[in-house]
Amino acid sequence: MDVAVLFSGGKDSTMAVWAALEAKEDVKYLLSVKSRNDESYMFHVPNIHITDLLAQALEIPLMSVETDGIKEEELKDLKAAFQDLKDRGVEAIYTGALYSVYQKSRIEKLGEEVGLKIISPFWHVDELEYMRKIVSLGFKIIISGVAAWGLDESWLGRAIDDECIDELVRLNKKYHVDIAFEGGEAETLAIDGPIFKKKIKILEYKKEWHLDSGVYIIEDAILENKKL
Repeated sequence: MDVAVLFSGGKDSTMAVWAALEAKEDVKYLLSVKSRNDESYMFHVPNIHITDLLAQALEIPLMSVETDGIKEEELKDLKAAFQDLKDRGVEAIYTGALYSVYQKSRIEKLGEEVGLKIISPFWHVDELEYMRKIVSLGFKIIISGVAAWGLDESWLGRAIDDECIDELVRLNKKYHVDIAFEGGEAETLAIDGPIFKKKIKILEYKKEWHLDSGVYIIEDAILENKKL
């Protein structure tokens, strides 16, 4: 089946690409929605500009659309993109939805209106097992934003590994931090993994911290060949 993946570059949308490829789908496009609003309800914002480089690393064409990111209004821009994909022969959209009913319900409604099947392969997954799986598969994911008790500036840019997940389990018990960040506790970015033909090398970045939250912003990055 010809499919596209709603792609932000974060861990969940990257895992959606992996799941689509594992299912032997023909992934024709990555669909990246770039919001001008940092408080968008629907779309991942930190380092969304890196999706261009990630698409090259994955060797999958990127369809990039922009939105003002106004609640509910931003759905019109997504629907137009869905219609464009439908017109290009795409039959289904994969998403990285885990538990967000707000996002999943709206995406499914748009898919139904346009005539696209919506597939969320990790919906209601066990979050701890899911995070362990990401690491065990060999994906390199960094934390690009934090906004929760227990997650300080030292977490920005940190790679998610088993030690990191162990700490998240402890923070979950102490502060109820969601292990997979479904409560908006953190944002992530994939920079390498088994489906990547090349990896992302970060050359310049900056950390911005505001009282109890912050972001890790990549200012310059390149593609780097992977060792055989």
